[in-house]
Amino acid sequence: MGNPVRIDNDLFTANPSTYDHFTVKHSDREALTEEAVAQEVAVAFEYNGVSHAVMFASPADLEDFALGFSLTEGIIGYPRELFELESRTDTAGITLSIRIAGGRFMLLKERRRSLTGRTGCGLCGVESLDQAIRPLNPVTSGLRLDGTQLHEAFEALRRKQQLMSLTGAVHAAGWVTAQGVLAIVREDVGRHNALDKLIGAASKAGVDFADGAAIITSRASFEMVHKAASMNIGLLAAVSAPTALAIRMADTVGLTLLGFVRGKRHAIYSHCERLVDGTAERGATIGSQK
Repeated sequence: MGNPVRIDNDLFTANPSTYDHFTVKHSDREALTEEAVAQEVAVAFEYNGVSHAVMFASPADLEDFALGFSLTEGIIGYPRELFELESRTDTAGITLSIRIAGGRFMLLKERRRSLTGRTGCGLCGVESLDQAIRPLNPVTSGLRLDGTQLHEAFEALRRKQQLMSLTGAVHAAGWVTAQGVLAIVREDVGRHNALDKLIGAASKAGVDFADGAAIITSRASFEMVHKAASMNIGLLAAVSAPTALAIRMADTVGLTLLGFVRGKRHAIYSHCERLVDGTAERGATIGSQK
């Protein structure tokens, strides 16, 4: 078992930089209203002085974003290989200048790619199929999580989505301990970004990824499964549906994948052994693929 994760209530406070206010005219109202609207900015990743990627994201928790993205993309293998991070803001957006270990930078240059990410797409611009589907080691997590606690964690995540409550325009990712406690929450306009920010925050907190689960307020796409599995996260649970490629990836690498986690129900699509209750509504691919 990993070390206990300290719950920090400050993690659940919406950052003022992530939203703005606009005057809005609704068709069913006479009066104009002022509403909070989620910010979306271009965030450029620059490694050792070389431009690598541009993602569109919420402008908060960028240190977590840089670390999480660097880990899940395989740019670094361990948090200690990220030496320095500086942030620059101008009219075009935000540049994250990241200094990483020399050996890792040499590997990065060997597989250089031009990557422009958008809110709904985390792999835009990848130059080859080999880059898109990067091989992963099998997931070795021995997690056993109670299904009731998982649903309670989703309810807690809903209550902690401060930016979503204000704007209605963002996704969230949460870290759930083996004891079923929601310990860390990150929000972003992009679902991939929210998961990267969560992984970055959890890495800084010293989380043992084999000893907990990630929960997300989006569909479970291939890349979400890939990011989770790359960190040896044993269970990924989503509010919405998985894709077929996500299910196949989860089954292949040994990750427990849940979808449609709503109310008191959920569907398990792969490796159901990590849930200790027997109340699941199982996905059709368990036991035999159709």
